Amino acid sequence: MAEIVSARVIITCPGRNFVTLRIETSDGVVGLGDATLNGRELAVASYLTDHVIPCLIGRDAHRIEDIWQYLYRGAYWRRGPVTMSSIGAVDMALWDIKGKVAGLPVYQLLGGASRDGCMVYGHANGATIEETIEAAIAHVEQGYKAVRLQAGVPGLKATYGVAKPGQRYEPADASLPTESLWSTERYMRSVVPLFEKAREVLGWDVHLLHDVHHRLTPIEAGRLGKDLEPFRPFWLEDATPAENQAAFRIIRQHTTVPLAVGEIFNTVWDAKQLIEEQLIDYVRATIVHAGGLTHVRRIAALADLYQIRTGCHGATDLSPVTMAAALHFGLSVPNFGIQELMPHTELTDAVFPHAYSYKHGMMHPGDKPGLGVEIDEKLAAKYEYKRAYLPVARLEDGTMFNW
Repeated sequence: MAEIVSARVIITCPGRNFVTLRIETSDGVVGLGDATLNGRELAVASYLTDHVIPCLIGRDAHRIEDIWQYLYRGAYWRRGPVTMSSIGAVDMALWDIKGKVAGLPVYQLLGGASRDGCMVYGHANGATIEETIEAAIAHVEQGYKAVRLQAGVPGLKATYGVAKPGQRYEPADASLPTESLWSTERYMRSVVPLFEKAREVLGWDVHLLHDVHHRLTPIEAGRLGKDLEPFRPFWLEDATPAENQAAFRIIRQHTTVPLAVGEIFNTVWDAKQLIEEQLIDYVRATIVHAGGLTHVRRIAALADLYQIRTGCHGATDLSPVTMAAALHFGLSVPNFGIQELMPHTELTDAVFPHAYSYKHGMMHPGDKPGLGVEIDEKLAAKYEYKRAYLPVARLEDGTMFNW
């Protein structure tokens, strides 16, 4: 028995906020889990410190499944991003511990590698189509085989996915939510020229992706997908809000462009109908917000029955601990599709030294025992939490809308 003797939350802000759970066993083995929930970080920290950690002390760290069920079923108030991010952090830390005790990287405990590496896609963005294409060319020169394209929309001061001039893209950018205006009509006119230019310049050997970020109705999404079909997108992401899973039926009726959704999903129930009715092609649930490796593996297993592949969220609102877990997961599952990659800053990488690596458009989690990520607590302590919210969006007439 590897008894859990201590657990605590570490909050740090090396340019952006991260919440990390540190669990230690009676054998002195330490495991790390990511508990970052962008814009609601302290809610998860409190849930862990005040409600979860007291229940972990004295339990056998190797009973991962039992602890997962205890925290999910035993809480009565199931699901939701705060609860599932907390469970995800515990689950990651326990897999980290098990790997270290076994002397094996986590992917070996999940059945071993199903591939040599995980194909990743990078983010190319710019205020104009020309700037976005320049960024895409730079990604291709770095070896990326897949690139997400996001460009500014003429007539709108700010657009999702587009960085401020001279800065890295980081949406949680203010101590109170910034407000931006949205126009579906302006946006719909801008996407086809972006893809048309991208194919003209980049050719057909690069996968091109695009994120709508929940901005369209199902019929609008169907029209956009149909318009983009000649340019063969790898996927159209978050085309419409997925609370109503049946809404994707309408999109399916009007376009053959592959559909991806799920970065805000918390459990398999959020994707059940989408998967069983084959309304999507890629499920994007992420390791931290969907309850850890234990639960995301279940989502992938259900998706595999319907030839649906994974495409895990991998933005900088996830710490290197989650990126490592996603790569161990992606390397092992048979129906891996692609992994999002927004590289962390050098400062974040210094706080979280890691074994994973990028080469020729692929990433590998490395072969260190466990997840292969540590935390430099002395360095982390230098960067105190800074309140930061995600933006909100309004239509041009002032109506609140989906950001």
